[in-house]
Amino acid sequence: MTQPDMSLWDLRVTVERIEGRSVCGMAVGDYFELTNSAELRIPEGKHFCVYALQAALPLLPAKQRDLPEGDWLERDSHVACPDPEERLVMRVDRTRRCALNSGDLT
Repeated sequence: MTQPDMSLWDLRVTVERIEGRSVCGMAVGDYFELTNSAELRIPEGKHFCVYALQAALPLLPAKQRDLPEGDWLERDSHVACPDPEERLVMRVDRTRRCALNSGDLT
């Protein structure tokens, strides 16, 4: 087995607040996790709105990496669902550093 040559952060994306009405059936505290570089996990028996998910996805590769000090994305951890009726706001948290072998991923 090859030794790890890189690391990424595992992430948890959590519904922090809903400022409108929940049209997709999600609630504050609902979440999904991104682990081991590319494994998406949703708790059993739960769901995550595909439109909220697509709003968060573009930010996740950057949040998985250590960013330069002062980078705005290092400080900003919120993303909003695009549904104007719902105004659902999610928070992206780094949960664990994961050591990986880049050869296993590419």
